[in-house]
Amino acid sequence: MTVKSNVLDSLTRPAYVLEESLLRRNLEKIKYVADAADVEIILAFKAFALWKVFPIFKEYIQHTTASSLSEAKLALEEFGSLAHTYAPIYTDYEIESIARCSSHITFNSLSQYERLSGKAKAVNSDISFGVRINPEYSEIETDLYNPCVPGSRLGIRNCKLPDVLPDEIDGFHCHCHCENGSDVFQRTLVHIEDKFSRWFGQIKWINFGGGHLITRNDYDVNLLINTLKDFKSRYPHLKVILEQGSAFAWQTGPLVAQVVDIVEDCGVKTAMLNVSFACHMPDCLEMPYRPVVRYAELLNDDTEKCSPTAYRLGGNSCLSGDVMGMWKFTKPLCVGDNIIFEDMIHYTTVKTTMFNGVSHPDIMLLDNNGELRTLREFSYTDYKNRMD
Repeated sequence: MTVKSNVLDSLTRPAYVLEESLLRRNLEKIKYVADAADVEIILAFKAFALWKVFPIFKEYIQHTTASSLSEAKLALEEFGSLAHTYAPIYTDYEIESIARCSSHITFNSLSQYERLSGKAKAVNSDISFGVRINPEYSEIETDLYNPCVPGSRLGIRNCKLPDVLPDEIDGFHCHCHCENGSDVFQRTLVHIEDKFSRWFGQIKWINFGGGHLITRNDYDVNLLINTLKDFKSRYPHLKVILEQGSAFAWQTGPLVAQVVDIVEDCGVKTAMLNVSFACHMPDCLEMPYRPVVRYAELLNDDTEKCSPTAYRLGGNSCLSGDVMGMWKFTKPLCVGDNIIFEDMIHYTTVKTTMFNGVSHPDIMLLDNNGELRTLREFSYTDYKNRMD
């Protein structure tokens, strides 16, 4: 459980609530790992880009990673440092702007490097280039998130690299984890070294990507530190980088919604909410991911679905499938009750859409003084401007 319930009782409209104390807890652990292993850990905007709390992040880390021109601009304008940028493709009309905002650019293919590196270097002579590699090994169980499946469009296999890298290639980037433990990284590293260590003498840095869920309670931090230190002892000339996303915002706050109506059909009661799974929690439909719902238990047994406190949760968009699971609550639900979806800050806040023009939840911060502050409210103007 994150934010105390009595703090949330006053909410009568949807809100993502980020708790500063939990964010700082994660930042402290990540900084500890970076210092102990003598590596750099940077923030991936694809998982968290709430720039109004960047001043907190800057107390612990120095750099960020971008996957687009907009994220690269955010790094420079709001974090105050050049981005480590990787994108599956770059375009002729954006590469120069990206280069102006980036300290590093990683290319997904050698053909992109050959075609666009000159334009990037012309506007930023200090930029460092890298290429993404594919170790052909990943323990990610969901193909949607696995970049190492056969036929992957992401990264270069070792058989496609020349014996001598182009002079301006300074580094390798590898991303093949998703909320994994340090034991997975230890096993993956064996494959990375086996396939790509012959080029390590030609590069200056290696980025092991994200998906290392350092801040999860059962994550073996010491194993990660020792694995990284062992790697650095074998290749002392390489700067090692990890670009974390979920780990920074893991379990730092909920999405709070309200019950607006309760409908029943064929014996199924649906609590209609003022949030949408399609718009505000898309991983619940794409994955499908099941968040923890405070004061509720996810039902898998059909015999309990007739319980007087069992409800399906329904979103407020017109998508028929904007529903999630059957849940048994501790008491019957009423219109106006809060429904609290735990751990809804990472990824969710950056993947929301305005499908149907449904109202967006506010974004709020519970600071260390116990004050609940609104960082952002959304309005009709936000929806209209998307079509402008």
